[in-house]
Amino acid sequence: MSLYALLPIALLIIQLVFILRAILRPQREPASRFAWIIVIALLPGMGVIAYILLGETSIGRRRVARLQQAKSALQTAHTPIWPAHIPERFNQLFQFGQSINDFAPVSGNAGQLLPADGLIAAMVADMDAATEHIHLIFYIWLTDHSGLQIVEALKRAAARGVACRAMADGLGSRAMIGSKYWQAMHAAGVQVAVALPIGNPLLRPFSGRIDLRNHRKIVVIDRHITYCGSQNCADAEFLVKAKYAPWVDAVMRFTGPIAQQNHFLFKSDWMAQTGEDLTRYLQAIENPHPEQTLVAQVIGTGPAQHYAAMPVMFTTLMYAARRELVITTPYFVPDEAMQAALCAAARRGVSTTVIFPQRNDSWIVEAASHSYYADLLAAGVEIYEFVGGVLHTKSLTLDGEMTLIGSANLDRRSFELNFENNILFFDAALTQQMRERQHEYLAQSVQVTAEMVAQWSIPRRLWNNTIAMLGPVL
Repeated sequence: MSLYALLPIALLIIQLVFILRAILRPQREPASRFAWIIVIALLPGMGVIAYILLGETSIGRRRVARLQQAKSALQTAHTPIWPAHIPERFNQLFQFGQSINDFAPVSGNAGQLLPADGLIAAMVADMDAATEHIHLIFYIWLTDHSGLQIVEALKRAAARGVACRAMADGLGSRAMIGSKYWQAMHAAGVQVAVALPIGNPLLRPFSGRIDLRNHRKIVVIDRHITYCGSQNCADAEFLVKAKYAPWVDAVMRFTGPIAQQNHFLFKSDWMAQTGEDLTRYLQAIENPHPEQTLVAQVIGTGPAQHYAAMPVMFTTLMYAARRELVITTPYFVPDEAMQAALCAAARRGVSTTVIFPQRNDSWIVEAASHSYYADLLAAGVEIYEFVGGVLHTKSLTLDGEMTLIGSANLDRRSFELNFENNILFFDAALTQQMRERQHEYLAQSVQVTAEMVAQWSIPRRLWNNTIAMLGPVL
């Protein structure tokens, strides 16, 4: 038999091997298995290549080993006492959160929702007052006014002898990483590192899936100050996608023990990428303000955490709502369980509101999101679309008492592919601040009705539903 006659047989065997791999791969939704089987079967050769590049969420054995090392160090660290004043029904939410990172909810915190344009000024002020360390990571760090303000603050701190470590995602911050400013920070004494570097695209699949990203936005200063929210280190004009500007974000500044949990996420990322041992920073420090009552818990997820941690966290919060549920997210591609939870909340009488941007920077996500509108509206969910920029805030408020804020979107990329960081907290006063901000978003939004969706043309609905079908693959 000639070589040319053997090639089709060899290709068929390879296809069958990867189809079996897709079927046997653990922790995968049936819809995702079926979608990959179709891709591999209908696109000989290309389907196999696509599966090798995008079909699994491996982050590389070395990174997994380093993350496990950091986790083991955490388990030997001080475990705080579970706050006694958490209502029983919220205790269960924190218990699930603890199953993700082993972080118990901690009291003794204070928080503030920063003004829409106040993040960089607040962060620079804290950096200029730092005496021990500044540790930060951003998914997107631009060389614009805001980005360079942070660069200069880090250089000033390093000159004072403050230990400064700065990490940025290899894809989202590629412009900063390749700039003279990155080198200037290093020369000034700031330790810099690239999270999930792209490297050689042909060799990258051997060390982990190429499109896994570190989407976190973490700043920790002197172990007792931390920031959490949706804003990258960039101006609201967001020059890389200026035609969608302004980008509307929400960020909170926390003080207290919760900063140590965010610090652990940073340290685990840093140790996994650089190998530097930062376990000396794990020692718990005394809280100078134990009278502060805000209870908070860090929720850090990613391909190295247990499967579906973030979507189950969102879904659990949705089912816990009794009176009111308000959600803002720029990207909405839910799994079936989350869509069902949203609809169930509205059907059992919970006032359920979601706010999306009217114009999305991702046409794929925009089309997929629209495919879910009809079912949500039929269940009684109120949908609003923010006008005048990209509403980039990722927030969930529950019954006016609990809030989840951070970097995670309600889409499959945040669920399965990105490293994300959120903070879940119980505090009526700070939740009220978040609700007031959500009301501001509503005032700048238009409501989407069932009648509006029913008027969409057949080609538009066909397009939306087709894109949504590809969600398990994309």
